[in-house]
Amino acid sequence: MNRVELISKIAKETGFTKKDTEKFVRTFTDMITETLIGGGKVSISGFGTFETRARAQKEAYNPVTKLKITVAAKKVPAFKPAKGMKELVSEGNKNK
Repeated sequence: MNRVELISKIAKETGFTKKDTEKFVRTFTDMITETLIGGGKVSISGFGTFETRARAQKEAYNPVTKLKITVAAKKVPAFKPAKGMKELVSEGNKNK
């Protein structure tokens, strides 16, 4: 499901306009992004937690030139699903 499909489905389920739903989805994702940029995390009970994780500096190889390069340390966004979410997805996979 992409962003447009998500907005359409939420609008249909809630009865809100697509314009209002798009504004909500944009605000929701912007707030999560801003929180992660600030070093915080967002926990949604029963769904999961959005957070940042540190990746250490590492050595890698350029596949074209075969030269060794250093990949700088960085922070990356991560999502950890809640226990209930994992169980629901697992159960859903058993029914297929």
